[in-house]
Amino acid sequence: MRILDWYILKKYLKTFLFTLLILIPIAVAIDISEKIDKFLRHENLTFFEVANDHYKNFIIYYANTFMPLALFIAVIIFTSRLANNTEIVAINSSQISFTRFLYPYFIGATIVTVVALAMNHFVVPNSSKVRKEFEAKYLTKKKYKDKVVKDFSLQLNDSTYIFIQNFDLERNSGYNFSTETYSGLKLKYKLEADNIRWKDSFFKLLNWRERKIFKNRDSILAGNSLDTVFAFTPKDFNYKSTIAQEMPSDELSDFIDLSRKRGVKNLNAYLVELYKRTSLPLACYILTFIAVALAYRKRRGGIGVNLAFGIGVMFIYVFFLKVAEVLGAVAGANSFLSVWMPNLVFGSYAVYLYFNAKS
Repeated sequence: MRILDWYILKKYLKTFLFTLLILIPIAVAIDISEKIDKFLRHENLTFFEVANDHYKNFIIYYANTFMPLALFIAVIIFTSRLANNTEIVAINSSQISFTRFLYPYFIGATIVTVVALAMNHFVVPNSSKVRKEFEAKYLTKKKYKDKVVKDFSLQLNDSTYIFIQNFDLERNSGYNFSTETYSGLKLKYKLEADNIRWKDSFFKLLNWRERKIFKNRDSILAGNSLDTVFAFTPKDFNYKSTIAQEMPSDELSDFIDLSRKRGVKNLNAYLVELYKRTSLPLACYILTFIAVALAYRKRRGGIGVNLAFGIGVMFIYVFFLKVAEVLGAVAGANSFLSVWMPNLVFGSYAVYLYFNAKS
């Protein structure tokens, strides 16, 4: 690498970190002002718990969230300074092409992308789990409807299905449970219970009825209480997109595969969460190239004009991103295409700016 490459790369990383370190304290200050009353309500809540369980993970989450924005603003700011100080004019005079000029930016974007990928796939999910447990314990009140699952069905394997009309996730108990096993289209086994309870890694069935269907006869048994095990736990009843945010990517992929085998119909919310963990970090390349192309040439108004235009572009990108996430989570939608669509659109815009700046 040339001295010029090191110079630009150091500017890239320093300005990026500086911008990120400005945004995070603002977010923390706003969060403290909103939640200080809730913290003070709990006499047993210590400062260490607040700092370690909440704000440490809060900073990890928002540092990861603000990373593309901080990178985009940082690149516009220091590239505009290079243009205003006529440093880019000197670089062009040295017969360094725009493509060659992008080389240190590409290295910087690669460093940030690798960090963001590791954060998204492994660090942030584990961090979010601790933060949300803290919030559930001290800051939020769960509604009863969030604790109860109604009319839940699940396919355990190719031939076995379960159905439960109502299950309380807090009490680990429910009613009107049944499991059925088929051979092709023919019912071979059915177990029903008026009530079902989960305790110590097994289920207790109350007022149960068992039916086994043979070729020429049926076997019917019944009883008041039966302790048994199934290939599921109460955790499988709680299909929510928020759970996906707390799973590392390998665990989330296994969960999606298992859910598909069990016949869960709409997994798009989980697929969106999995796909965006890769699409967002890779957007660092696109945002870097857009920012450089916008700030490469000296403009009237200096950094302010470039920064205002860049923030407008970033706002449009975030808007498209959120719309794509919502549409991708809808049943029947192509979640992969929906998540990657903003990158495809703005990637095309980056290519257009690249050729425009190159000419």
